[in-house]
Amino acid sequence: MKRKQLSLLDNAEEPPALTYVRRRLLDTAGDMLTSEPDELAFQHSLLCQTCLPASKPKAEVLVWQRRQGRATLLVEAGKVLNPHSKDFIQLGLPYGTKARLLLMHLNSEAVRSQSPVIPVEASMTAFFRRLMGKSMDGRQVRMLKSQLSALAAATFRMGVADGSGAKQLNSTVVGAFDLWSLTEGGHRVLWPTTLKLSHEYFESLSRYAVPLDERAVAALAHSATALDVYCWLAQRLHRIPVEKPQFVPWTGLFEQFGQGYSVLRQFRAFFLTQLRQVQVAYSDARISVDGRGMMLEHSAPPIVRRFKALRAIGDASEG
Repeated sequence: MKRKQLSLLDNAEEPPALTYVRRRLLDTAGDMLTSEPDELAFQHSLLCQTCLPASKPKAEVLVWQRRQGRATLLVEAGKVLNPHSKDFIQLGLPYGTKARLLLMHLNSEAVRSQSPVIPVEASMTAFFRRLMGKSMDGRQVRMLKSQLSALAAATFRMGVADGSGAKQLNSTVVGAFDLWSLTEGGHRVLWPTTLKLSHEYFESLSRYAVPLDERAVAALAHSATALDVYCWLAQRLHRIPVEKPQFVPWTGLFEQFGQGYSVLRQFRAFFLTQLRQVQVAYSDARISVDGRGMMLEHSAPPIVRRFKALRAIGDASEG
């Protein structure tokens, strides 16, 4: 079956709500072709290979696991101390676009400052405006605070197995944080005012941070799956040998990105829409698809420049 190169301009049905998304993507693509990014975003290499829940899990689901190649992620929802009741209360799992953007923000602040201490309040407004193109309203503030608290409380177990052994990091992303209770419009929210990344996570991030173009992240910020696919391709494509393309079947893509879908055919239609958008934001990505799956070819990474603070990312990921 003949493969096809994806494009946002393919004749595929898309909902009217994507009109703004398409316009922003095309504007971003033009800007990326003519200038370097003003800001970079960073994601941990293993969190580029695996991902957090894309949509809100059921309340009783407090553990999340994802495997991709040799990499496995296990996230356990945590508890925080309520300053009024003095009791620990159970939070949910971090999920969705907000959790991903917040994690990238924490990573980026830590990498840029080369410090695990992050003044959340001082940087959050500018970050949100850059990525979302608008100021935060009350609803957005509540959602961000809720996801930031969930991230701060959760335990992350990240491992890579190679058949003869396994390396594993057991840590919270955040090692210490301050909480205070705030009421906004009748909604009580726990809000970390300052954060300190855990020593283990900060050391691992310093070695395995994947640089991303913040403009691309902003253009894809409407979709958790689009962000996941962009991060996945950003860390993977440049490590594929030039003469050895890698094939990923639809069943593998379904397992990795198909949360919320029970039928492969429905997932495939959704995934292709996301992939067209990702390719506009990452125009150097050499990918093609057919009825069997996706072919990945060696491509330039989204950010070609190298930074002294980062070490080269190894190949201990996909099998």
